[in-house]
Amino acid sequence: MGDSHNVQQIITTGSSRRHLRFSTVPGYFLQDLETTNASEFNYATSNFGLISQTYLTDSAHSPHSHLTQWQRFERHVRTLNRGSPSGVEYKVLFMARHGEGYHNVAESFYGTAAWDVSSESHLLRTALVDRSQCYWAQLDGNGTITWADAILTEDGIAQAKVANDFWAHQFTTQKMVAPQSYYTSPLTRCLQTAEITFSTLDLPQKYPFVPTIKELLREGISTHTCDRRSSRLDIQRRFPSYKIEDDFALHDPLWTGIRAETPAAQDVRSKEVLEAMFATDSSTYISITSHSGEIASLLRVLGHRTFSLNTGAVIPVLVKAEILPGEEPATSIQQWTTPTLCTAPPATSIPNDECVCSGSVSTST
Repeated sequence: MGDSHNVQQIITTGSSRRHLRFSTVPGYFLQDLETTNASEFNYATSNFGLISQTYLTDSAHSPHSHLTQWQRFERHVRTLNRGSPSGVEYKVLFMARHGEGYHNVAESFYGTAAWDVSSESHLLRTALVDRSQCYWAQLDGNGTITWADAILTEDGIAQAKVANDFWAHQFTTQKMVAPQSYYTSPLTRCLQTAEITFSTLDLPQKYPFVPTIKELLREGISTHTCDRRSSRLDIQRRFPSYKIEDDFALHDPLWTGIRAETPAAQDVRSKEVLEAMFATDSSTYISITSHSGEIASLLRVLGHRTFSLNTGAVIPVLVKAEILPGEEPATSIQQWTTPTLCTAPPATSIPNDECVCSGSVSTST
């Protein structure tokens, strides 16, 4: 599939006393630049953010005036892999956030403070502190809409269709290579987004859209019901063409409704899923459909600048993986917190801060 099998071969056949180091290779995409405003950036009007520039590989090959920017970038990446030393590999990851889901609508309706103080905008500063968790995010829905393992809204479906149209446009105008492998979170909004984005495209027969569902690509695990996935059997019934990884449990093994994952723990599993991809997949171009929090975690692991994605947005990243001798140094992290949950709608809430519960129960054991 890819141009270099160095990392895959060495991990498969080499000593266990090795570890992978990931890094972002900056300077190729506008999203790499600190001057690019994430909240205003539109991948679909900027050629995925690929910077128009000349590569050293342009002059080393035959005339390139007829090639698009993406064709020249792809040739450049191919040259990087062919010239890399043993144990070094480059991949391009297209990380897409799911389209708008009903949980996004519910949070906007109730307000972040009343939805849950540990929502994404508050996560980093509250995750290691025992704070009251507001009421609505712990419910399955409100009688009008359901947000447990949320499905896409009409706007979310439209956002995925924009991605579909843009990929088709890129294949035609930029002669872009299609992703060679597809991965997705097990949560329904991601499974839907991937299907709408890719299933109707004219893809190479060699690289069909057969995504692999990976448990560890899910959103940061909190007490929110939107973070609880459906059963394996239900996922298979709704998405029969998808591939499910072999050790995927019948029922959600991680969500309990009474504990929350810390950002440090999420980064550990993000690195684990990246290591699995690089160890088992020789593809150079990989599509990942996931969540805002999980993509933020993947970017941290890769050493990329913080770049928040709107619903339905995509960020490409050129990634360098290096096999280093020795085992990775062990670190001690707090994996879970056990917040106090509101048992009724909050009596009051302070905008952009925390709710004030009218009743609460501690989930600590």
